[in-house]
Amino acid sequence: MKELTPCPLCKSTFTYEMNGLLVCPECGHEWEPEEDNTTGNDQFIVKDSNGNILQNGDAVVIIKNLPVKGSSQSIKAGTKVKNIRLVDSNHNIDCKIDGFGAMALKSEFVKKA
Repeated sequence: MKELTPCPLCKSTFTYEMNGLLVCPECGHEWEPEEDNTTGNDQFIVKDSNGNILQNGDAVVIIKNLPVKGSSQSIKAGTKVKNIRLVDSNHNIDCKIDGFGAMALKSEFVKKA
């Protein structure tokens, strides 16, 4: 069995081949096998409210009370969130918050812990 390269976005080693593409089951990223050495140029950069660059696995602190859609509670300022995952969308941080579960946050409402 040949050794497959890890995901260029989340660095997961659980990649597999499907229909001629390499696929990451953790973040869902798909790429051509030839792209393995050239994918470093197309990564996106996520910055917190202070301009610090965030990375997968970082811990952040919420800087503003955030209302949660569909809930009567809100996420309080000062809540620490560990082990974030960056995604390329409008809400560019995926995380799990104790008492709320899986959430998507905007990086403008957090600062690096």
